[in-house]
Amino acid sequence: MKFFFPDSQDFVDETFDFVSEMRSETRVRQRDDRYPHELFREAPYDGMLVSKAIVDGLGGGTGKYSGAQRNRFMRVGVREYFRLENTSLETMGDCGAFTYVREERPPYTAEEVADFYEDCGFDYGLSVDHVILAYRAECDRHLDGPDPVPPDWRARQEMTFELAEQFLRYYEARKYRFKPIGVAQGWSPASYAHAVKTLQELGYRYIAFGGFVPLKTRDILACLKASSAVRKPDTQFHLLGITRCENVQAFGEFGVVSFDSTSPLRKAFKDDKHNYYTLHGTYSAIRVPQVDANPELLRRIVAGQVSQEHARELEQKCLVTLGKYDHREASLEETLDVLRSYELVFNGAVDRSDVYRRVLADRPWSECPCEICRRLGIHVIIFRGAERNRRRGFHNLYVFDQQLQGHLEQRFECVS
Repeated sequence: MKFFFPDSQDFVDETFDFVSEMRSETRVRQRDDRYPHELFREAPYDGMLVSKAIVDGLGGGTGKYSGAQRNRFMRVGVREYFRLENTSLETMGDCGAFTYVREERPPYTAEEVADFYEDCGFDYGLSVDHVILAYRAECDRHLDGPDPVPPDWRARQEMTFELAEQFLRYYEARKYRFKPIGVAQGWSPASYAHAVKTLQELGYRYIAFGGFVPLKTRDILACLKASSAVRKPDTQFHLLGITRCENVQAFGEFGVVSFDSTSPLRKAFKDDKHNYYTLHGTYSAIRVPQVDANPELLRRIVAGQVSQEHARELEQKCLVTLGKYDHREASLEETLDVLRSYELVFNGAVDRSDVYRRVLADRPWSECPCEICRRLGIHVIIFRGAERNRRRGFHNLYVFDQQLQGHLEQRFECVS
């Protein structure tokens, strides 16, 4: 079971000083920064997924890449750009279908997408697809009366089939080297099974499932079960945007061999509670926002409700006290009092003292053997700025990889 990490410009600056919060003046973004696979002895994933929409943008606009980054990516290719030359990591490309989900048609042709994969040296490339943002299993039980499936859903699935056929024919005619992956879109178990059957008839033997992200696990398993019933012995499945590590055994039984997701990284700074992963659970990160970067705090300062000088003093006192706590030079109660004093200034409506007490008392960062925690210490648990938050996300990738390997070992033991 392979895990692909989707690129979203997630790298960190190794020159960043966590005490002074300054970085090298000569630093060049991305070129001098480091990806997760460059910070760990062993990469916490089997490959990287890159979306054309992130590199190129849509409708003539720019993507997440700057013009210089895009030009360099197209010139040197995916492996050199991500510094994968001396690794066994694989690369997978897709179109980034969620970026154009509201459009009537995908903004790319099958030919230009195939050219993009080949020119950039990808190992795998997904056909052009159009997401169906709906799930209605009861459609499979319909017998009489009007068709319960909206015409737009059927149109998007048919469009995905047509583009998949064009993509594969162009790929074969050009004798391209990457492995093609057809994309299955549907709205129910039967519709996904129909998509798999159709893609196999077109010639695909590696099929990715799109549209699964908002689905409940039981619905995903229902779709995989139905699709597995029509799966040829040599056809393999990929799950787009899905982790759900605890279900990896069931996924594998239905033919899934790979998946991708940014969830472990995003949880580090998008989730309200589960920011820091361990093998036994999660912890909330400790919020110490930058005075100049917190909209609510700035609003209160402008309104005269909070003294900017006082806020800055409390902010710095939190950082200093947390550093002392890490070195066992400050007590738990003293540290909690300082954090609460600042919290009352930037968000008095919330009291996180209990969750902070748990993470500070347990000190999970001091027990973690990963390179991030060993290097950062308590800074990894501080919710503050991209450099700390992304590194915590990298730590989560490490833990997720450990969890995945554990579930895969259990599956192997069950099989043998």
